[in-house]
Amino acid sequence: MTRTNEAYSRVVIDAQLADQGWNTQDQNSVRYEVFVEDGTRADYVLCDRHGRSMAVIEAKRFSVSPGDAAEQAKGYARLIGVPYIFLTNGNEVQFWEWEREAFPHPVKTFFKQDDLERRFATRLLRRDPLTVNIDTRIVERDYQIECVDTLCREIGQGRRKLLVEMATGTGKTRTAAAFIKRLFEANAITRVLFLVDRIPLAKQTEDAFAEHLPDYPAYVLRAGRRFQDEKQITITTLQSMVNIYADYSPGYFDLVISDECHRSIYGQWKKVLLHFDGAQVGLTATPCVAEGDFGDEEDTLFVRDTLRFFEVEKPSFSYKLKDAIREGYLAPYQIYKAITVKTAADGGFEVKRDELDWSGMDTDTRVEFEKLFQGVDILVVDPSALERRFTIPERNRAIVREFRQVLDNGFIDSKGVQRKPLFGKTIVFAVNKRHAETLAQLFDAQFADLKPSPEIRYADYVVSGMGSDDTLDGLSKIRRFKKEPFPKILVSVNMLDTGFDCPEVVSLIFARFTRSTILYQQMRGRGTRKATGKPVFTMFDFTGVCDYHGDDDPMAEGGVVAEPKKKKRYEPRRLLALDIDDHIDPTTREWISVDENGNMVFPEASEIKAAELGTRFEAWLLAREDINPGEESWLRMIGSQLRANAGSMDEFSTGHFAFHPFSQLGGYPQALRVFGGEERLEALIDSLNAAVFGHEKSESPDTSSRDNRRGLMQ
Repeated sequence: MTRTNEAYSRVVIDAQLADQGWNTQDQNSVRYEVFVEDGTRADYVLCDRHGRSMAVIEAKRFSVSPGDAAEQAKGYARLIGVPYIFLTNGNEVQFWEWEREAFPHPVKTFFKQDDLERRFATRLLRRDPLTVNIDTRIVERDYQIECVDTLCREIGQGRRKLLVEMATGTGKTRTAAAFIKRLFEANAITRVLFLVDRIPLAKQTEDAFAEHLPDYPAYVLRAGRRFQDEKQITITTLQSMVNIYADYSPGYFDLVISDECHRSIYGQWKKVLLHFDGAQVGLTATPCVAEGDFGDEEDTLFVRDTLRFFEVEKPSFSYKLKDAIREGYLAPYQIYKAITVKTAADGGFEVKRDELDWSGMDTDTRVEFEKLFQGVDILVVDPSALERRFTIPERNRAIVREFRQVLDNGFIDSKGVQRKPLFGKTIVFAVNKRHAETLAQLFDAQFADLKPSPEIRYADYVVSGMGSDDTLDGLSKIRRFKKEPFPKILVSVNMLDTGFDCPEVVSLIFARFTRSTILYQQMRGRGTRKATGKPVFTMFDFTGVCDYHGDDDPMAEGGVVAEPKKKKRYEPRRLLALDIDDHIDPTTREWISVDENGNMVFPEASEIKAAELGTRFEAWLLAREDINPGEESWLRMIGSQLRANAGSMDEFSTGHFAFHPFSQLGGYPQALRVFGGEERLEALIDSLNAAVFGHEKSESPDTSSRDNRRGLMQ
């Protein structure tokens, strides 16, 4: 049987249906060669558990595009009376709700029977969402209602990808909740996937949905868990789904919302998101303009990829920060600028060899600096490298002193007006754990007179990087900061930059510089939410970051922490500019489980190993563009074996085909047929082992192992 004829395509289709749980031997579920009124035959008809027809499948040989059979299949569907069509050649699958859509669209594979039944059951009850009232208990602002109407109107016109730009603090989650409720009440959706950047934000979203959508159960899916079929809203991260998403059909979710779209959805995990055949809605606070000048290559790529992913030239709906402040929905802000001499130095600042504490360095750092100082006594350092390799203790003390003095005494702006920032909740953005711990201790000492007792922490710190520097009780510290009087100041590294919601924050301290406009806007957004007794919030810029991003309040002008010496232009022989990663890759954040009470749970070593191997396997498979559905089915069985035997398996070989579950499918001889021969099978296994286990690809098959494989074929 050749790979190009229709009979082979049907063999592949049967296997794909079986993979999705269809009983291909049960005529009440899958019917073959079904006669229609005009005397022709539909290749397949898929039925519900009661034998009622739901969809037709039109099969073509590999060399024919599935779309070429659209009109033929539409004729079958009309005569049989079914609303759904699958078009396939065994390699590609397209899905078509032909009564509501002009064209079919690609899907990963066929839907499971349950998923198709859910869609089929709601179609007769479906209403135009625009005829359903928006719940004004969830949203009442004009722009929020306009956003929900816009999304419903776009979906009604057949749009499958939409992008919403709303400034931080304007209620994206509430707006999403109102949108979701409207679609549920219109019977337009049955399940929703709500994606967040990291799990702590998932819990925040779950609480919001519990309040606004009590009739539609939501839960947080954490790494290592399974989808809860009885719940209608799944809140999670892409990384938490990596090892399970392929077990579910594309029809499992009808709506996918990505909150604060981040770079991971455009990278190696993009296919995880696109696995599900639901309308895709992106929510972002980042201004998305195709020709915008963001000054940072990563930001430019982010905006470009966002617009490309959602297939739009501009957001479907936009509500910007200036609009929200002007209309009174967000708090205005003032900027206090006060930079230290070292920070302000033109062309970098000098560091002498004898200024460094060599005795306190670890071996690697000492070796690094020995090389840097080789032949010279002075280095010129980029100010953005501060705290990453160079710590200037007096700079940190000056920042802390200045903040307290301004709170106590206020400052005079450029117009001679006395301004006095509010005492209250304050977020400090730091560079790394060492920097955060240092600042927290300095702030705590500086405000010791305001503590009710010495053991109370006026200032604390929280760190996330998913490494050895993590703050293990970070979530509990964040809860205390939000709910309790102390700490008043929380120093953050990567934990409060995005998505954190605490309206009581009245001050932001930038002790960390960032070149990313997107990250800067997110950080600024931590203070914009309004609260009782908060007419304005203050940003304290000690790094020059506000000027760098052109954010200048003309009414606010800060002082100078230390009187600058006469500046001189440096002609640096070497400028130490260390790489600054402002875009935290969520794949480094999410391998943490949190129980129902928000406590971190650390899995067994075997579970960690299984998750690691599974992630590497998925990354490898997602990157392959040359895998057909039949091959993918076998490869996913291999992936399951890697996870199940993570503690003992250090490679996959063709010898494993002699064992369950491959033996039940025909073992190695059948694998050769599926993969089209020994050469391709060997190449794929070599590539898999290199990606998952770090093995070097073999130059040529080992003779003895080839003999063993021949033995398997006997």
